[in-house]
Amino acid sequence: MTKAEFVDKLAAKSGLTKKDAAGVCDAFVEAITEALKAGEEVQFTGFGKFYVQARDAREGINPQTKAKITIAASKVPKFSAGTALKNAVK
Repeated sequence: MTKAEFVDKLAAKSGLTKKDAAGVCDAFVEAITEALKAGEEVQFTGFGKFYVQARDAREGINPQTKAKITIAASKVPKFSAGTALKNAVK
């Protein structure tokens, strides 16, 4: 599903205009992004949790040259599905 299709469904289910639904969608993504940047978790009971996970530096291999390289430590966003969402997908 694309963002446009999601906005269409959100507008249909909520009674909002497509423009307002797109604004809500953008605000939702922005709010989660800001929270994750600040190191916070965002949890929706039953739906899931967005959080940041730290990855340690590690050694890798360049597939073209087979030379060993060091991959820097980083932080990555993660999502863990809640029980209600898992059960709905089954």
